[in-house]
Amino acid sequence: MSKIQSHTKGKVSIMILELRKNKWLYAMALPVIVYVFIFSYLPMSAHVLAFKQFIPVKGIWGSRWVGLDNLMFFFTGPDWLAVTLNTVFLNLLFITAGTVSSLLIALLMNEIRHVFFKKVTQSLVILPHFISIIVVNLMVLNFFNGQDGMINQLLKDVGFQPVDWFQTPSVWPMLLTIIFVWKGAGWGSIIYLATITGFSEEYYESARIDGAKRWQQIWHITLPLLRPTIIVLTLLALGRIFYGDFGLIYGIIGDNSLLYKATDVIDTYTYRSLRDFSNMNSYSNAAAIALFQSAMGFITILFFNWIVRRVDNDSKLF
Repeated sequence: MSKIQSHTKGKVSIMILELRKNKWLYAMALPVIVYVFIFSYLPMSAHVLAFKQFIPVKGIWGSRWVGLDNLMFFFTGPDWLAVTLNTVFLNLLFITAGTVSSLLIALLMNEIRHVFFKKVTQSLVILPHFISIIVVNLMVLNFFNGQDGMINQLLKDVGFQPVDWFQTPSVWPMLLTIIFVWKGAGWGSIIYLATITGFSEEYYESARIDGAKRWQQIWHITLPLLRPTIIVLTLLALGRIFYGDFGLIYGIIGDNSLLYKATDVIDTYTYRSLRDFSNMNSYSNAAAIALFQSAMGFITILFFNWIVRRVDNDSKLF
C-alpha cells in the first residue's frame, strides 16, 4: 500500500510542477476547457433520458425508469436499419469526397507563386463555408425545383428532357455530396495548406537537384509528409460517421417521403420522432437514438484508431 501511495504522490508532484512551470499556458487554455466541460460533458448526463419515460413536469430525475424500452422502440421499428445504412453511406461519401477535394485544393494552392492571386483564390474557395446553410438550401431548391428550376431549364435548352429531381431518390446521394464538397472543401483545405507550408524546403531542393519534376515532388514528398494529418482528420471525421448533416439534408429534403429511401438519416428520423406529438414518449425515444449514435461513433473511432495503430503507430490518434 505504501508503494502505491508513494507512486501516487510522485505523479501528483509531477503534475503540480508542470502546472507551475506552464501556468500561463494552462490559464490561456482554461476558458476552452470550461466551455468544453459545460457544453460537451455536462449534457452527457441527459443520456439517462434514453432509459426513462420522460415527462416534462416531473423532470429528468423524477420520470419513471423504463430500462431499454426506448431503445427497443428504435430497433424493433421498420426503418432503423435503412436510416443507419443511409447515414453511414452518405457520410462515407462526404468524408471521401471532402478529404480528396480539400487535399487537392491545398496542393493546387501551394503551387500558386503570385502572392496576391493566391490570397484572392484562397478567399474565393473558402467563401462558401461562410454562406448560411439556409441560403445554400434555397439556392439548391431554386436550381432543382420542378420544371422551372435552373438545371431543368438548361437541360431543355440543350435538348434533354427535364428531370423531376424531388421524385428521383437515386440522384440525391451524388447531389448532396457535390453540395457538401462545394460548401466545405475550401475550408477543409486550410489545415492541409498550413501543414504543407511548414515542410522544410530542403526536401524539395534535394529532389530538384535529383531531377524530380513538380508532380513527382508532390507524390513522393508532400503526400507522404501529409499522411499523419490526413489520418488524424479522417479519424476525427469517422468519429461522427453516425451523425448526418441535418442542416443540409433536412433543409433540402424536408418531409419529402419520396426521397427517404436514399436520404433519410438518423438525425432526420430522430427529428420526425421528436415532432410526433401523438407519441407521449417522443423525447425519450429521441434520446435513445442519440445515445445509439454516440455509442456507435465511440466504437467506430476506437476501431479505426486500433487499425491505424497496427499499421502506422506514429499516426494514431491516441
